[in-house]
Amino acid sequence: MTAQPPEPLSALLAAGFPVAAFSEQERAVFAALSPAEVALLVDIKGRLDAMAPDVQAHSVIAGAALF
Repeated sequence: MTAQPPEPLSALLAAGFPVAAFSEQERAVFAALSPAEVALLVDIKGRLDAMAPDVQAHSVIAGAALF
């Protein structure tokens, strides 16, 4: 017997998505995602999070140069 994948909202919460801030309608949409869709969202968020320090550093430098 194999373990069931986590419920979509639980998996998104564990990945750092602000599930509590989702509206009821948004939660319904996210709750209906397939495991593959959840995995894709988690992967994309991970890649964006990995780039965040780089992007933030560039915006601070660019902002300082403009003001």
